Amino acid sequence: MGIPSDKSSHNQLKRFLPVFLIILCQAPFVWANAQNSKTFSPKAQARITREIRHQILMLPDFGTFDNIAFKLEGYNVVLLGQVPRPSLKSDAEHAVKRIEGVENIENRIEVLPVSINDDRLRRALFHAIYHDGALQHYGVGSNRPIHIIVNDGHVTLEGVVDRESDKNIASIRARFVEGVYSVENNLVVPGKGR
Repeated sequence: MGIPSDKSSHNQLKRFLPVFLIILCQAPFVWANAQNSKTFSPKAQARITREIRHQILMLPDFGTFDNIAFKLEGYNVVLLGQVPRPSLKSDAEHAVKRIEGVENIENRIEVLPVSINDDRLRRALFHAIYHDGALQHYGVGSNRPIHIIVNDGHVTLEGVVDRESDKNIASIRARFVEGVYSVENNLVVPGKGR
């Protein structure tokens, strides 16, 4: 057997070129499907969820007047909520970005407008809620469970309380603070929802 002539090599190339081009054109679709079909085990989801919660709670500036929540969609995280300081929005994103397994972050945290009146209301609401005899036990510790969000005089209560009566008292106390236009009570009682 000798060395193939240029003509026979050229004919073989002509025959296989269309097949090669078809395979080459399909490669991006195969790769995209492989990326979308990544399995997300419940164990991995639980670990990532715990780690995100931990990282948010450990943010040095995260406090009573901040609301940061998240949605986990596969390996992607959507950050939600409201904060009065822009630095906290970026700090939350940076903290979550470092978690192993998190691939993308969509940061939808709203930075509330600067307002002297809202700052005054935050202090008054904190006093009204956390110094109430029935609610003062929630004020112990650094991570208080009732978060007070104030936006242009409109108040939203977020977090978790032990009893339905505590939820109602917090709402009543907030409504009686002078300068509050409205109160949305999103406090959750475990086992009951909102």
